[in-house]
Amino acid sequence: MSYDLMREFADSWGLLVMALFFVGCIAFALRPGGKKQADQAAQILFKDD
Repeated sequence: MSYDLMREFADSWGLLVMALFFVGCIAFALRPGGKKQADQAAQILFKDD
């Protein structure tokens, strides 16, 4: 694949894919049932104390 073709893909569809992935990550982190799991993950380091 040529550089120009890769550059054109990255400027159009690649940007869209990365933006959708970012929005999906934010939605996953802020979903209604996520607080309990986030609190559990935050306490992993202190489990042995």
